[in-house]
Amino acid sequence: MTPLRQETRARLYELLEQLQRPAGTDELAQRLGLHPNGVRMHLERLREAGLVVRSREPRPRGRPRDTWAIDPAGGPVDAPGAYVDLCRWLARAARSEEAEATGRSVGRSLAAEEGSAEERLRRTLVRLGFRPVADAGDGELTYRLTNCPYREAVREDPQAVCALHRGLTRGLLDAISPESELTAFVPHDPDEAGCVVGLRGPIAG
Repeated sequence: MTPLRQETRARLYELLEQLQRPAGTDELAQRLGLHPNGVRMHLERLREAGLVVRSREPRPRGRPRDTWAIDPAGGPVDAPGAYVDLCRWLARAARSEEAEATGRSVGRSLAAEEGSAEERLRRTLVRLGFRPVADAGDGELTYRLTNCPYREAVREDPQAVCALHRGLTRGLLDAISPESELTAFVPHDPDEAGCVVGLRGPIAG
């Protein structure tokens, strides 16, 4: 069983993805309503798997404080539940024979509910397992997706899966910032990741 198949570890990893900063054991435990000792054990398993890194901050008194963050050099990650969702969506696409249109319909239902348009889109991409890295400038917002949670399926049928993903991105925009435009969608090798999504309009600030 991969580390993220365990529910608590998946929740911890997702929380660190959302925070996008180091966080202490106590803070993570409080946010998830769990005991710090159990959280520390799960974080250690994630560290051993190469998914998170631990730093120790010295304090004037007592033991050093551990902080945890996503390992920027970590390997590819399967987002929890990603393949269950993908199989369902692809089944719908196969019936309709319109993968992008199906993805667009799905995307409208996935958007995070709180925050600015950019925060909602980024949070949704994080939740889906894409590890987005944003770059904004000259009226355009670009995301580089540093993980492909669907890489196994992409190897089987890259055209269908990438069309579904492109439609999903358009559907997210429909729900979050309908006046914004998808200006680029550049797939990359799923094992290396790095797909590029370009956006222009109100969402780019």
